[in-house]
Amino acid sequence: MTLIATSQDRGIATLTLDSPANRNALSAQLVAELRDALADCAGDDTVRAVVLAHTGTTFCAGADLKAPPDPEAFVGLMREIVALPKPVVARVTGHVRAGGLGLLAACDIAVAGEGSSFALTESRLGLAPAVISLTLLPRVDRTAANRYYLTGERFDAAEAARIGLVTVAAEDVEKGLAPVLDGLRRASPQGLAASKELVTATVLRSFDQYAEDLIARSAALFASDEAREGMTAFLERRDPAWVR
Repeated sequence: MTLIATSQDRGIATLTLDSPANRNALSAQLVAELRDALADCAGDDTVRAVVLAHTGTTFCAGADLKAPPDPEAFVGLMREIVALPKPVVARVTGHVRAGGLGLLAACDIAVAGEGSSFALTESRLGLAPAVISLTLLPRVDRTAANRYYLTGERFDAAEAARIGLVTVAAEDVEKGLAPVLDGLRRASPQGLAASKELVTATVLRSFDQYAEDLIARSAALFASDEAREGMTAFLERRDPAWVR
């Protein structure tokens, strides 16, 4: 079963995360299919920009704990979104958790509906937002990162816009997207690629400099006793042993 649905309209390719049974979690299959779909968009001269959308009530629930991707593959996915010579726009009308925020932050522009919500839940599982820091920290207000990295609190679209995680918090997502997509359709392919290259250069350098260390750090955390307890408690829908 394919987990990425694709469509195209007037130069805008829409890639839809279509794995609602596990809340569009980042499984090995979903990551691989999304990377392939992005590569197709990169090589298609009829595609001016990409919209990353989702089915169901969740944009992305983070890593699939039952069938996780290789960490290097997920980091590769985020880097490919950042490096894609065409803008990537996230369309969010649901919940985004943990690694899903790294996927979202890799996009150039994000429009979120008022029913969407966000949380960095890693600390509650004995983990940390390690590899997703590559896209999150260049984008999110540092004071807000301090708070939400540590507490795992949930916040809404308005707060996500205030801290820089999303570009627009819209009551109507389609109305919020309309001027963005119109602007992208009016821009030249060369102009888009060159302009995106300017704003992503620093982020790409951070991938080259820090990705390997962050992958190792993430792997060590996942292999720890605390993380095993945290993930087991999550799957069993109970509090982990350290909750007071």
